[in-house]
Amino acid sequence: MTATRASLASRDPALLPRLAITVVALLLLWPGLELAEFDPAALFDSRGLATLGSFVGSFLPPDLSPAFLRLVAEATLQTLAMATAGVFLAAVLAFPAALVASRALSISRIGPGRGYWLGEAVRLPVRWLLILLRSIPEIVWALLFVRAVGLGPAAGVLAIAINYAGMLGKVYFEIFESGDTRPARAILEAGGGRLAAFGYGIFPVALPELMSYSVYRWECAVRASVVMGFVGAGGLGQQMDLSMKVLAGGEVATILVVFFLLVLLADAVSAVLRRAVA
Repeated sequence: MTATRASLASRDPALLPRLAITVVALLLLWPGLELAEFDPAALFDSRGLATLGSFVGSFLPPDLSPAFLRLVAEATLQTLAMATAGVFLAAVLAFPAALVASRALSISRIGPGRGYWLGEAVRLPVRWLLILLRSIPEIVWALLFVRAVGLGPAAGVLAIAINYAGMLGKVYFEIFESGDTRPARAILEAGGGRLAAFGYGIFPVALPELMSYSVYRWECAVRASVVMGFVGAGGLGQQMDLSMKVLAGGEVATILVVFFLLVLLADAVSAVLRRAVA
C-alpha cells in the first residue's frame, strides 16, 4: 500500500491533496443537501412524473389568438421599459455614490495633503448604504413599492433602481480603484482639481468597463422584471401569474416562448453594446 501511494505521488504530486480536498468538499456538501431536503429519487417517482406530464401537456398548443398576443405584446413592452428605466435610474444613483465611495482620488493614494480621516468618514457611510441597498433582493423591494405606489410597472422600476444602485455603485467604485491612477496623479501635481483629475485621468480609462457592466445589469434586469411581475409589478410576470391562476396552460406556453426570445434579444443587444464600447 505504501509503495502504491509513493508511486502515485511520484507520478502526480498534487493527486493526494486534490483527493483530500474532494473528500472534504463532499463531506461538507452532504449536510447541505440534507438541510435542503434534496431527494433526487423524487424526480423519478411515478406519481410525480404523471403529474408533471399532465401539467406540461396542458401547455400545448400555445395560445396564439390575436387578443392574447396583443396582451403579451403590451406586457413585453412593459417588461423592457421597466428594466431599462430601472437600470437608468440605478446608474444615476450609483455613479455619484461610487465617486464618493471610491478611494481612487483619496489623499493617501493619489497625492499629498491632509484630511485622510475626513475622507474615510464620508466614504464609509456611503459604502454601507450601497451594501444595504443590494442586500435586500429586488423582489422584496417590489413588494414594498407595490404597497406604496400600487400595482403596475412603477413598483418594478423603483425596485430595480434601488437594488441595482447598490450593485452598480459597488462595482463602479471598484473599477475606479482598480484602474491606473498615474494620469490623475499627474493632473493633481500640476495643480488641477480632483474632479478634473477624475474626468481626464480615471473616467476615460474606466468607461469601457462601466458600460460593459451596466449593459450586463440591464440584461439581468430584464429577467428580474419578469420575476417581480408575480408580486404585482406588471409586465410578463404578472400576465403569467394571471394565466397560471386560471390554469390556462396555452397562455403560459406563449409567454414562456416570448420570454425566451426576450432573453435572446437582451443577450444580443448587450453583446453589440459591449463590442461598441470595447
